[in-house]
Amino acid sequence: MLIDALIQLNEHIHFLSLLWLFPIIFVFHDFEEILTIERWVTQHGARVQSSLPPFARKLYQASFQLNTLNFAKDVLAVFIVLVTVTVLAVFYSFYLPFIAALHLFFLHVFTHVFQSVYFRLYTPGVLTSIVLVLPYSLYAYYRLLTDNIAGPGDLLWGLILLLVVLPPALLLLLRGRKRYANTQTKL
Repeated sequence: MLIDALIQLNEHIHFLSLLWLFPIIFVFHDFEEILTIERWVTQHGARVQSSLPPFARKLYQASFQLNTLNFAKDVLAVFIVLVTVTVLAVFYSFYLPFIAALHLFFLHVFTHVFQSVYFRLYTPGVLTSIVLVLPYSLYAYYRLLTDNIAGPGDLLWGLILLLVVLPPALLLLLRGRKRYANTQTKL
């Protein structure tokens, strides 16, 4: 049954279309976050912050002061990166950055689910993570492997690239959020 469904999908979804779906799925996912983040932080931010260990509370403090506009700016920056890695994959058959981004997208699902379970409440992005991001990611992995675009070694190299790039990228994001927070307090 599952095999038949995958064969049907393969017949109807061209591989290049699957690649272009990545930034599109990201937009749907992040629209859920953009539309809900400010209200959610207002309602639940203090409770969530107080449950964090001290180092995480300090690290993520500015994230709890974000407004919708500033969060959308962060989303735009990530969207630009995703379009860039997709262009590299589609036009230049350079898949390593795409695979690294796909790994992050896939793992991001579990951060949303964990947060919702841990805090016992809806967290922005959890619905589209489960309904869109998880199925897309799994199917993208399946196609990368079955279409012989990537092998297990490529997936490992993508993970290594992600582990190298993610920490400085996350620090830049958090530093930018701190700048947003400082600008808001000066106003």
